[in-house]
Amino acid sequence: MLDSAADAAMTAPGRPPEPRNATVQYPGGIRARWRWAGSGRAADVFALSEAGGALTDHGPLVSTEPDALCRAELRVDGPAGGWSARFASTIFDDPVAVFWDTAGLLVVGYGFHTYGLGARAGDLRWSHRSATPLVAVFGSTRLAHVIVQAEIETFAIEADGTVAWRVAHSDVVAAAELIAGRLVLRSFGGELTALDPATGRAGR
Repeated sequence: MLDSAADAAMTAPGRPPEPRNATVQYPGGIRARWRWAGSGRAADVFALSEAGGALTDHGPLVSTEPDALCRAELRVDGPAGGWSARFASTIFDDPVAVFWDTAGLLVVGYGFHTYGLGARAGDLRWSHRSATPLVAVFGSTRLAHVIVQAEIETFAIEADGTVAWRVAHSDVVAAAELIAGRLVLRSFGGELTALDPATGRAGR
């Protein structure tokens, strides 16, 4: 999840939650601000859109009618200026993002999709769709790829969008962490699995 407090206040009982907000500060003076909400709340999410810089809507990559889905908007300000991007998801989800310094990418995960965006201008370098919802996205200067963890698959995606390796899981992954040089996965059944994040092989 985003490393920031999110506003999850509810409206009246039985009504959908208000849009959530989060702010993340990355190295190099890059500041990202998120706003997202459930299906049919696009107007609420975009009501506070900030002017200035390019605005790109990636919603059509998910659906021909993205505003009927869950929506998220990302505003990034950095030394090169500001830009904004919008995303859509078929499920209610919190967006996640990793700043991949060595590749100059901001890697965004939302719903079933992962996006590699140029950190300076927000240009889309690649996108990837998983068969199941995303659990986490990880990046490290020690890796030649980012790791995208979905519920039943782990992907390693290189800077150009190429899938370096993929591992399928027999049980649904509920949580994932990079710990002591290993990718540790916990299934819904409580089973722990450790993968080498460089190769995807079990153990180190």
